[in-house]
Amino acid sequence: MRKRLMSERSSRPPERPGEIDIASRATVAYSSEDPAHPVEHLIDGHYGRGSTHWASARTNATERIVLEFDRPQQISCLVYEVEECRQERTQEVRVEVSSDHGRTYRQVLVQEYTFSPQGAIFQHEELRLELPAITHLSLTIVPNKSGSGIASLTALRLFA
Repeated sequence: MRKRLMSERSSRPPERPGEIDIASRATVAYSSEDPAHPVEHLIDGHYGRGSTHWASARTNATERIVLEFDRPQQISCLVYEVEECRQERTQEVRVEVSSDHGRTYRQVLVQEYTFSPQGAIFQHEELRLELPAITHLSLTIVPNKSGSGIASLTALRLFA
């Protein structure tokens, strides 16, 4: 008999067709990263509770991550996750896109998440989009809309 204990990390959803390989199709620009939680963790294929994550190196600082695509990219779905187990705080995530090589941006999402160690600690967001030729995708993370904290994201996935 073969057996293994299933962890939350290994019980993630199955791969979906059309997933964009961000690492091979874009440069990831960022305003800050904690060396223990680099921006690579955002797109390393691990998602769900307890996964690797990107975190800012600065407390109470608004951070920005920009995907600079090699060629204009069609995006039909954006998925990202946030996990906060340590402290109560409200984090805001803004998503903006550019089709003119970052000269101008259009906002597609502003979302706030309130985390509490005794309650909500994980958020999975899936946004359906119709973006035909995006050159840049920007995420702005405000970690402390209420409370104190460090900007962080667990995962980022894009689909054509």
